[in-house]
Amino acid sequence: MQFDTLPQLGDSVSKICLGTMTWGQQNSEPDAHEQMDYALAQGVNFWDTAEMYPSPPDKDKQGDTERFMGSWFAKTGKRNEVVLASKISRNDFLRDGNTKFDKKTIRAALDSNLQRLQTDHIDIYQLHWPERQTNFFGQRGYTENMAQQDTKELTPFLETIEALNDEITKGRIRAYGLSNDTPWGVMRYLAEADKHGLARPITIQNPYSLLNRLYEVGLAEISHREQIGLLAYSPLAFGVLSGKYLGGNKPANSRLSLYSHFTRYLNEQAQQATQAYAEVAKKHNLDMAQMALAFVNSRSFVTANIIGATTIEQLASNIASVDLVLSQEVLADIEAVQTLHPNPAP
Repeated sequence: MQFDTLPQLGDSVSKICLGTMTWGQQNSEPDAHEQMDYALAQGVNFWDTAEMYPSPPDKDKQGDTERFMGSWFAKTGKRNEVVLASKISRNDFLRDGNTKFDKKTIRAALDSNLQRLQTDHIDIYQLHWPERQTNFFGQRGYTENMAQQDTKELTPFLETIEALNDEITKGRIRAYGLSNDTPWGVMRYLAEADKHGLARPITIQNPYSLLNRLYEVGLAEISHREQIGLLAYSPLAFGVLSGKYLGGNKPANSRLSLYSHFTRYLNEQAQQATQAYAEVAKKHNLDMAQMALAFVNSRSFVTANIIGATTIEQLASNIASVDLVLSQEVLADIEAVQTLHPNPAP
């Protein structure tokens, strides 16, 4: 396993981060425990979850992913061997529809996170997506009318930071991070934190893959200059970059066959790009999924690459991507595809 250092905290975390959002939908509690056993044995000491998981969100199953992790921590006693990240989310079925990031809501959400996880602290507590309306979850660019869609008064950045800083002081979280945020949003958090001498965010969890490299525009520079590590999610674009959906295939029990509304990575341009990347992998005799993951692993602004799997076989292959070093020839061919099909699936 390769390791990187968390900005500001200094913890050594595995380059591969264990993603968990299928636990409770496609994976049972025994499945989840098996994955945790295997991942930790392979040196994967960085795990990510969220209060809204499993995904797709389900009011009746909400929190099951954290509960599965909590029962594993209780059974094994290995909580201190894991750097744990979780999130406060903004689903309407949480807290009677309270989707604010104010002090009261953050405290209530964290109470529940900790209870389900059976731990006294979370290492990185993340804001799952902004309160404000902006371009996230597949929206390519910002439009002026997005701000007009903010139907409720937004929590001031300072209030959110103060609430998170209070939880750091209490020891219930060690640091906080952002997720699905924009360059403007990240810089506003940094500016308010610095102005008032409060804790800065240390990570941002945004999508990044061969089909979506928009992080490189704006946010990568922030990662470098402000020491904000990227926790890259959807590095395989919901499995599309494994090549298993090429030609219109929908393997039984696969994520995109079970949940047909997940079309983010299946538009015509994305399919053309995926086919081109498949040809690159074939040309260089590489496993396509491992090639896609190895590309993400190689980026200097990526602190950790969040992989998810529904089987141990998939998990093993994804973790093994950390040992793959892409040649300059492979990287040149990848750039040629990016030039022809730039960021087809934001």
